[in-house]
Amino acid sequence: ALRAAGRRPAAAAAHRRRSVTRMVFTGIVQGQATVKKILENGSEFRTLHLGFPAGSLEGAQVGASVAINGTCLTIVSVDAAAGVLAFDVIGETLDKTNLGDLQEGHVANFERAARIGDEIGGHTVSGHIHTKGFIREVERTEQNVRYQVEVPPGWTKYVLPKGFIAVDGISLTVGEVASNTFNLYLIPETLRVTTLGAKEKGSSVNIEIDSQTQTIVDTIECYMRENFDLEKLAKTAAK
Repeated sequence: ALRAAGRRPAAAAAHRRRSVTRMVFTGIVQGQATVKKILENGSEFRTLHLGFPAGSLEGAQVGASVAINGTCLTIVSVDAAAGVLAFDVIGETLDKTNLGDLQEGHVANFERAARIGDEIGGHTVSGHIHTKGFIREVERTEQNVRYQVEVPPGWTKYVLPKGFIAVDGISLTVGEVASNTFNLYLIPETLRVTTLGAKEKGSSVNIEIDSQTQTIVDTIECYMRENFDLEKLAKTAAK
């Protein structure tokens, strides 16, 4: 999993002061931010300047956390008058998430970190991206859209039908699951508010699996390895 951005000293100190109360997301995207400027600092470091809708930056401060396409980033500068926040993004994040694909004029989902007492309308999301997926099929009907998303081998063991998953920061319910793919069924409101409405076949999406599901699956696998001859069981099951 990724904690997405390197922090400047002032941002890091401010982040520590607020980390107790603002370090979780809900997967309910609050809108779309527009890439205004990208400052390249070599191939392994960028500063993203994103413009936000009017009224969405109240109380935004250096060091606070914002999920951009589901990736938890730290604010390094605030231009309240212009409605622009800046975020430093390191090479690991650029490589492992779709933030590396962003260009000036592109849009991205955003969610500001939840405060204690806020309603959890989706599910608990950390902003730590596990892997990237790619949309392999798109089926559009009059009222909704079905996406089939492919993920690298080994990840679908954590993806369960009717379970939670965060895709580009959006809390969604999983449909059918196959070997390396799963289906998502999207209502018009999700398509309107988020960037998923513009996704096409081949588009990349950030994936954060549900942490509770991952813990349960990994715990069971560990127990099975330590207490059973899995190779023997597999051969028996194959007979």
